[in-house]
Amino acid sequence: MTDDTIAAAVERFLDETESALDAYDQGYADADATLSVVRTHMDELAAAADEADGE
Repeated sequence: MTDDTIAAAVERFLDETESALDAYDQGYADADATLSVVRTHMDELAAAADEADGE
């Protein structure tokens, strides 16, 4: 995995996490749902980082 791929994974994580937090702030999601979404994004980011370490 290249630095560009890692940067894209980080940017996607930040964008999707911000979107989840915005939905919470606007009252569209409760705290448990928001944490679940953020944890999923964290897992995806960790997997991308692990994949990069393996190369």
